[in-house]
Amino acid sequence: MTADVLVVGAGIAGVACARELVQAGIGVRVRDRARVPGGRMATRRFDGRPVDLGAAYFTVDDPDFADVVDRWHAAGLVRRWTDTFLAYGPDGRRAVPGPLRWAAPAGLRSLVAHLARDLPVTLEEPVTSVGPGPTADGQPYAAVVLAMPDPQAARLLDPALAAATRVVGGRRWSPVLAAALHFPTRRWPDFHGAFVNEHPLLRLVCDDGDRRGDGAPVLVAHSTPEYAARHLTDPAAAGPALAQATVALLELPERPRQVYVHRWTFAAPTATRTEHHHLDDDGIGLAGDAFAGKPRVQSAWLSGRELGRALAARLRPATA
Repeated sequence: MTADVLVVGAGIAGVACARELVQAGIGVRVRDRARVPGGRMATRRFDGRPVDLGAAYFTVDDPDFADVVDRWHAAGLVRRWTDTFLAYGPDGRRAVPGPLRWAAPAGLRSLVAHLARDLPVTLEEPVTSVGPGPTADGQPYAAVVLAMPDPQAARLLDPALAAATRVVGGRRWSPVLAAALHFPTRRWPDFHGAFVNEHPLLRLVCDDGDRRGDGAPVLVAHSTPEYAARHLTDPAAAGPALAQATVALLELPERPRQVYVHRWTFAAPTATRTEHHHLDDDGIGLAGDAFAGKPRVQSAWLSGRELGRALAARLRPATA
């Protein structure tokens, strides 16, 4: 196969798109600027242990995605976590039932790596420009897929690519800070995760030891967009306040011994699209969790899969 399609972005949407193209017999190459695949399903290791700092979990209600999850489960890559979170707010604390939330013992990034295991992925190789043709850094392709948040895609697109530029130029994205809090011991009430309402700093807190299944004394706190926006230039400076807010919320007897803060400048779109993807006559495709409804892991996978199928249908006659 020749590299007919370039997929920029090795998150779950880009990898799902690339898999569909490979299965259709269409050449594909995936490039990403990061050291590892995963995108916003990010996992960082501390003392040899993974901690999820991007997506906190995933849920499933699409039958095709359920088949993927079944294969992950059979391979021991995912575990059923919980269907009940707590909710903290001005009126106190209450249990909130919801859908089954899935977690990954080795971190959610491991799931993207599993999907990408037999794909031609080149890491630490950023794309700097996408132009008419389409081209990427001057190299021509039959199509170029940008599987990334809109603001990042907009930086790459030549203004002459008017259709794609219009799509990525019309929405705002909100930031988030994710703080990994490592405590000396587990000394908090049993809980899986907690939504935090009307709080100036916190929006979500997850028990990573419970999520991972190893009982490690690690919490991950996700900030509000407003607090994150004030600390994008120096996210580490936000760590002490996030730690203190978490300690106060859960009424913990001790502070964390280690705090690490990860910045997500483009964590989530403020509005989503109902269509699954964008594919125009210029040969530019767009995919990600900003499509296919509510932003989540399943939406990103569906978006990439559907774009891959649309590209395969368009290109297969020319490559047959």
